[in-house]
Amino acid sequence: MTSALPFQAVIFDMDGLVLDSESGYFAAWQQAAADMGYHLDQVFCLALSGSHGPAISQRLLARFGADFGLELFYRLSGQYWREQVRRVGIPVKTGFNQALQQIKSLGLPYCLATNSRRADAEQCLILAGLQEVFEQVLTREDVDHPKPAADIFIKAAEAIKIPPQLCRVLEDSPIGVRAAVAADCPCLYIPSVLPADSEASHLAYRVLPDLAAVADFISAGFDHPL
Repeated sequence: MTSALPFQAVIFDMDGLVLDSESGYFAAWQQAAADMGYHLDQVFCLALSGSHGPAISQRLLARFGADFGLELFYRLSGQYWREQVRRVGIPVKTGFNQALQQIKSLGLPYCLATNSRRADAEQCLILAGLQEVFEQVLTREDVDHPKPAADIFIKAAEAIKIPPQLCRVLEDSPIGVRAAVAADCPCLYIPSVLPADSEASHLAYRVLPDLAAVADFISAGFDHPL
């Protein structure tokens, strides 16, 4: 059945795409910054969507100065984040189950490729009840250069033994879209921050509102006109 399709595998991002986790991160960051006497606005947080840890640290130091206590910030924000997920868990994004079932029904290989560290990714998947879903999980610790570099998507394609051009990447952030395009993987952009980034929208193979729309798009063969 898959031989008639213009793609042979699907690669998922995690934060903001599979998991509604970024809003929790942002709230924890803002609370930690406030405790330290700083104001971290929502616009700044949203601009970090899809970034890896060192990039976030660099942006924080650039904003608040070299004396900003990164160690204290991450300790406090981690504490606040853990308190939050103990109360409410980590929601799975709308349409994920539909998209996954459609992928499985076609017999397509799939995997997860995230800029998170492995321990954090595994913890988030457990808290969301998805720890058994992905046989292959690629993290920033598996590559030399995190997104927006191409490394992680090239590595993911190798892991599932499908050429990058025949994979379809699902991403919610401009950083992730750029990484997918750099890896020569056509990318479906499902923006977690609206309005959708214009550059990412231009680079993406398609822009879709949510994963339920992705499920419909997959069933139409990914080349169905919008």
